[in-house]
Amino acid sequence: MSFGKKRLAIGMEDFAEVRSSGCYYVDKTGLVIDLLRNPAKVTLFTRPRRFGKTLNMSMLKCFFEIDGDPALFEGLAVSAEREICERYMGKFPVISISLKDAVGGSGQQGYRLARDLMCDTIGTEASRFYFLLDSERLNADEKEKYRNLIRVDGISGGQYSMTDAVLTSSLRTLSALLEKHYGRKVILLIDEYDVPLQKAFYGGYYDEMVQLIRGVFSQALKTNPSLEFAVLTGCLRVSKESIFTGMNNLRVMTVTHEEFADCFGFTDQDVQELLAYYELTSCYGTVKEWYDGYRFGNAEVYCPWDVVNYASRLLINLKAQPENYWANSSGNDVIRSFVQKLDMSVASGEMEALVAGDVVMKEIRQELTYREMYDSAENIWSLLYMTGYLTKRGEVEGKKLPLVIPNMEIRDIFTTQIMDLFKERVSKDGVMVREFCGGLLAGDAGKAEALLGKYLSMTVSIRDTFARRNLKENFYHGILLGILGYKGDWYVTSNYETGDGYGDILIEPKEGSPGIIIEVKYAHDGDLEKGAELALEQIEKRRYDEKLRENGVEKVLKYGIACYKKRCRVVLKEG
Repeated sequence: MSFGKKRLAIGMEDFAEVRSSGCYYVDKTGLVIDLLRNPAKVTLFTRPRRFGKTLNMSMLKCFFEIDGDPALFEGLAVSAEREICERYMGKFPVISISLKDAVGGSGQQGYRLARDLMCDTIGTEASRFYFLLDSERLNADEKEKYRNLIRVDGISGGQYSMTDAVLTSSLRTLSALLEKHYGRKVILLIDEYDVPLQKAFYGGYYDEMVQLIRGVFSQALKTNPSLEFAVLTGCLRVSKESIFTGMNNLRVMTVTHEEFADCFGFTDQDVQELLAYYELTSCYGTVKEWYDGYRFGNAEVYCPWDVVNYASRLLINLKAQPENYWANSSGNDVIRSFVQKLDMSVASGEMEALVAGDVVMKEIRQELTYREMYDSAENIWSLLYMTGYLTKRGEVEGKKLPLVIPNMEIRDIFTTQIMDLFKERVSKDGVMVREFCGGLLAGDAGKAEALLGKYLSMTVSIRDTFARRNLKENFYHGILLGILGYKGDWYVTSNYETGDGYGDILIEPKEGSPGIIIEVKYAHDGDLEKGAELALEQIEKRRYDEKLRENGVEKVLKYGIACYKKRCRVVLKEG
């Protein structure tokens, strides 16, 4: 990177910090313009994690809040809208909270902790307005109401403490006090609204958390005369019957809506401009293949978290390989549940089609309660779509959406979870593992082929579609490693450097035993015999046995293995 370039803002979610510290910022201030030109009392944006929701909420706060810094917006899209800036910039009291930390453990103790943390979140925000205690526009009773919001419980280690009544009405109360002080209605921003519900579902206190959030939201969003407008963000559109009961002023903008489609995530133009700025244009194809492919409304977008992280690595090493940054930032339990439910069902072919890059038509339910989400594989399809693991590609047919895995990164998550489940099954079948490994060691290619075929029947296959060749070979490579990894007295090396290249699998023997080399091919035309022979030819041509020879191994068993869907061919050459 040339000296003087702006830093990449990795992990920074505070708009003021990003702008004031001179970091590279992809302009999403069009969100302000769209919100004001297409107004609603309460707007909920649902987007997958790591698509810039929190940074956008911070940007909204900086724009609207009284005494904000207009310099933060110089040169950005919204600054060209003079009428909007003159009328709205820095003109409103803003209440801004994130519920991502209002989570507990399990049971009633978990609920009490989550409730205490919600008190702490709201109390911390309320304490920003400490000047209300000196406001000449508030009377003594109103100042006492404010004290109830910022009261600290010494017993709990200095956390904010509220009664149930105070907590339920807290955001409405704070709104009313701010309106009276400033003479302006309040803008309310609630980020990660659904995180407490998700954690409550897993923690076994879902009913209590639904009741609490329903009460807080009802007063803050439904019966709040001091509200100018509110914006909420989350990953999921939780059913109205759970927390948005009777809220007729709620507008929900999901990944299916065209409005606001390019306000979250990076567009193709955003990515091209970022790569050009950092002189990384040569990497555009890889970035697009791995991190593009999401469809929000009619906009095709990239995951910002991935693009920024990969670009930062490329600035250090232009040959850096793409990684699965999105998966590493959170758990992938939804994929695991999906794989478990589909793998042995009649619908497993649909999972195979997804991994291969095919389109699967499914009816999507966008409103689910957490109790419903894992009830069936059909509901999990909806969950995968709403959380970004699947995206829409093509024309809708009635109520059914054409769903695909968006990119290489998410396909890698699917195949990893498939392989993890496969390895669990292999680990429970020690007899079959010993027989397979014994067949390889004895030079019995027929036995190894028969047993590998049984293993392939236990997992999904990779169909012969546009999925890349190395993806298919890597998948079957992974299956073999999953089997061989449970042979405790073997030293197995994958993608080892030897001779004139990198071999797939090398097994170094115990003293006196032969070494084993395995090369895997995917037979795209279904010709398994030809594929296996090509694998053997590669072993010989690139001298993959060189490392074993250097270590004094006299006998080497060379296996060429070809796979096609759930069929395989194993051929042997001794040397």
